[in-house]
Amino acid sequence: MMFQGLSIGALAGRTGLAVSAIRYYEAQGLVAPWRNAGGQRRFQRADIRRLSFVMIAQQFGFSLPEIAGLLGQLPDRRTPTPKDWAAISKIFRDRLDARIETLQALRDNLDGCIGCGCLSLPKCKLYNPDDKVRAKGAGPRYLMGDRPGV
Repeated sequence: MMFQGLSIGALAGRTGLAVSAIRYYEAQGLVAPWRNAGGQRRFQRADIRRLSFVMIAQQFGFSLPEIAGLLGQLPDRRTPTPKDWAAISKIFRDRLDARIETLQALRDNLDGCIGCGCLSLPKCKLYNPDDKVRAKGAGPRYLMGDRPGV
């Protein structure tokens, strides 16, 4: 018997997503169902993995456009191979490693700043006389990795 595709309800049941969420992801180009003779959406089994990846990537802070870019590297109309996923995983891992490094640096610097309890600008690491660090950009530059005098 030829595979007839998954209904949107079956896909929702397999992924745990609401039908409305699947329709939204379809509108964002993350999945591309076809229509059967009765006009009903039908999804590939590979869409279970695609939508699972979307959910995981969102939990790690990736935006839908970023996720769409990653999924755009996967083949249409066939199940991705382990090699296909390995290429995506490398990009995903590199981005997560960079994010983890940034978060660890922020955490380590915040421990000293919040932990000292003084909150007085003359003693604070973030002290910035004459707003000189502003030339490096917006935000808490020292916590974001800039160094004084550099």
